[in-house]
Amino acid sequence: MKKLVVLKLDGDFEQGFRVSLEVGEEGKQPSTDINGKLPPCLAIPEYYERWRFSYRSLNGRTRIKSKNGQTTNVSFTRACSDCSQAAKELSDRFNTWLLSDSFRDLREKCIEHFTLSAEDRIRVIVRTSCRTLQQLPWHQWDLVKRYGQIEIAISPPESECQGKVKTSTDSNKVRILAILGHSGGINIQKDQKMLEQLPGVDIRFLVEPQRQEINDQLWEQAWDILFFAGHSETEAQTGRIYINRTESLSVGDLKHGLEIAVKKGLQLAIFNSCDGMGLAWELEELHIPQAIVMREPVPDRVAQEFLKYFLQAFVGEKSLYQAVGNARKRLQGLENQFPCASWLPAIYQNAAAVPPTWHSLRYGNQQASRLRILRTALVASVVVTALVLGVRHFGLLQSLELQAYDQLMRLRPDEQPDDRLLVVTITEEDLNYQDKMGMKRQGSLSDAALAQLLKKLEPHQPSAIGLDIYRDFQVSDGHKDLATKLRQSDRFFAVCQGSNPTNGHIGVAPPPEVPKDRLGFSDVVVDPHNILRRHWWYATFNSDSLCPAELSFSLQLALYYLIQEKGIKVRETPEGYLQVGNISLKPWHFPAGGYQQEEDLGYQMLLNYRTRGNIARSITLTEVLKGKFDPNWVKDRIVLIGVTAKSQKDDFFTPFSRDPDQTMRGIFVQGQMISQILSAVLDGRPLLSVWQWWEEAFWVLGWAIGGGLLAWHYRQLKYLLPAGGIVIFILSGVCFILLIRGWWVPLVPSVLALMVTGGWVVLVARQVI
Repeated sequence: MKKLVVLKLDGDFEQGFRVSLEVGEEGKQPSTDINGKLPPCLAIPEYYERWRFSYRSLNGRTRIKSKNGQTTNVSFTRACSDCSQAAKELSDRFNTWLLSDSFRDLREKCIEHFTLSAEDRIRVIVRTSCRTLQQLPWHQWDLVKRYGQIEIAISPPESECQGKVKTSTDSNKVRILAILGHSGGINIQKDQKMLEQLPGVDIRFLVEPQRQEINDQLWEQAWDILFFAGHSETEAQTGRIYINRTESLSVGDLKHGLEIAVKKGLQLAIFNSCDGMGLAWELEELHIPQAIVMREPVPDRVAQEFLKYFLQAFVGEKSLYQAVGNARKRLQGLENQFPCASWLPAIYQNAAAVPPTWHSLRYGNQQASRLRILRTALVASVVVTALVLGVRHFGLLQSLELQAYDQLMRLRPDEQPDDRLLVVTITEEDLNYQDKMGMKRQGSLSDAALAQLLKKLEPHQPSAIGLDIYRDFQVSDGHKDLATKLRQSDRFFAVCQGSNPTNGHIGVAPPPEVPKDRLGFSDVVVDPHNILRRHWWYATFNSDSLCPAELSFSLQLALYYLIQEKGIKVRETPEGYLQVGNISLKPWHFPAGGYQQEEDLGYQMLLNYRTRGNIARSITLTEVLKGKFDPNWVKDRIVLIGVTAKSQKDDFFTPFSRDPDQTMRGIFVQGQMISQILSAVLDGRPLLSVWQWWEEAFWVLGWAIGGGLLAWHYRQLKYLLPAGGIVIFILSGVCFILLIRGWWVPLVPSVLALMVTGGWVVLVARQVI
């Protein structure tokens, strides 16, 4: 917290001073406002003049313009002693005056606040029109010396801030106009070298310039700091700077140029030259925010050391007041050679202005910068969202989105196998068994084996039997009972394959004996790399298709089970959806979710895999034919019959597939599809859905804004990168939870929007700040 203490003194040393004390936090209304008095004291101006005379009697190479023929016969040692003694007498008398009873309440209040704010930075402004009072060594006040974090500035009683505060739109460098004036007898090249070594500056040196050169620079360019080094002096309360060997200027000579400079953002004037109070007094009429001057003639080395110490502290992120205070204290190390060196620097403050820091001079007003960056973040969020969604619309993100979807699917815990299903598999051993038993196969399952299989299963009352094997041929003449059973059984379902216009394939016909209402197509939609992610459950094939079915094999079996076993009602809604109990099977209309460039091939939905393993208990054909199974495995179950023999190609990659050998057989895929519908209707297990496009757009926009705000808050990469990683982890977790709950929401577009927006904001922030 920063504390501001303002002492207002109105009067003179002959009549005394009315004093008011205001104390509060920087930028806020004062919390303390009390009044007091300081008594008349004509001795103080006398002590001041005595010290001033003794100080000016010192020999030393100073930055004051020498008067021709001016000499001194006083020895240096005696002069130093006299100066130190005069300084002590002035300091003692000044502090005695500040101990006056009429000032006691204000003093006690100062002590109270200084004590409470011992760890805070305290800025004290002495506001008065009394020139002598302004020139007194306020840094010698015993309270200032007791509480070392305090620095005092001088200010006129009335102040007005007319300049603009530098914002981040101006520059990312401190703009310095450095005037190196007449340097006869002094070395101002050291000043120049120190300025040249400053980081992040845009500096223009004017070496012994003409008046017009200075004026042009003040008019034509914007400057943050005006620096002068060279000879200067004050005569009759008017300061003059010697800009070259023959020419000197007062502040009034540059009045209009300085006014323009202030309006363009001039924040600080540094006169590292002699006797600068006269310059400060003239500058107050121009409302320059801050000036640093030397009260008296300054030895060349003191001026150089002060500038070095001040710049080190100021550039090192000390406040202006702290930097001047640190430099002043370090000058005490020179006082054995240059008495009262620490008395010379003074801050002349426009009380209406906020002292700048090096950071604010370089990067501008932080609040304005942050507001601009915030606006940039919001605008960038909208633009990036539009771009990301545009790229997504053209399918350029589809592969990444599907990979991310697969990864989330793999993270889901496996569920238990569905005990409403039983899978009868036909393995290589079963093929050999049929051949060994003399069963004539036409494909993977002979008529004899199918007849025996049904004969073994039906007595145990399965709910339905589904044959996931193509039989586009009639039952042989020797198995008329099988033909009759296929024709008449209401619980037996078979498959066919629809036509494919893209390759001219007209499909695979169903078993001739099975009526149309017990047929289902086995066609599936696979994505690139033969990955099966979708469930195709309704289709209208071309008229030349050999498969007359409109419902999928899986849906036929699921509906039969739900209607016959569970009494679930099925109807078509006015919108054309299939209402199964409380579940509405809604078709996807592309683009949808991560699929942006797919054609509408009938009615589809995502396949919500139950497990990466077997969907249900499975037994082999041979085991059934030999009666090696528990009848309870069959009762009231949907029995699926399919091939798992490796010689019969019916394998699919799934979201769980990491390696080429991690595939799922078609019969188990059909089981997954059936289980998905049964679980949704009977168990409330969610079907996987996607949001509408505008919902996804707002979702992506929200994360884009989040990325922008993150970069707005953490602009440094060492903080932004781990914070961004945490946010992306949270985003992935939210997407995972939503997937478990049945919603596939945009992950890749959101991550992309978050990162691009954040990167955009970081780039802008680096230019702005």
